[in-house]
Amino acid sequence: MLRILHQIFKVGTITEPLAASNQFELLGSQLNAAIKQQFQGSLAIRLVDAGSCNGCELEIHAANNAYYDIERFGVHFTASPRFADMLLVTGPVSINMKTALEMTYDAMPAPKLVLGMGDCAANCGVFGKDNYAIAGNVSDIIPVDSIVHGCPPTPTDLIQGILATLQS
Repeated sequence: MLRILHQIFKVGTITEPLAASNQFELLGSQLNAAIKQQFQGSLAIRLVDAGSCNGCELEIHAANNAYYDIERFGVHFTASPRFADMLLVTGPVSINMKTALEMTYDAMPAPKLVLGMGDCAANCGVFGKDNYAIAGNVSDIIPVDSIVHGCPPTPTDLIQGILATLQS
């Protein structure tokens, strides 16, 4: 163990260089300006997984990590729909999650913004609408303002989707 620690101190931390992400920074500054204009600086998002494979959730977590850090643009995730400005829904809506999604939507204060994330939210994706466990895509259950396409969409696509929803 001491040998390994000595080697770590001797070599140092080896990481990949940070790639320039001008598109993400530009979209982030546009998003920050839109949030400051419409929500006084902070956008609270309630995430609902309506039956996805968790691929979209991994990308949402990536958007929250230190590399992308979506919170610096004024986006925060909340556990309560009563404090949410936007509902972010991933996956097709399963039969078991249909009522929970409707109750979450009803608990949100007006104006209600809804963003569907991923191809599954748009058209049930690989799960298919004719599946016995699927109630339908998100727009079949609640009104949707915009959709972020992809399987799964990247954090940059998520920022573009949030921005498009705010501008609609």
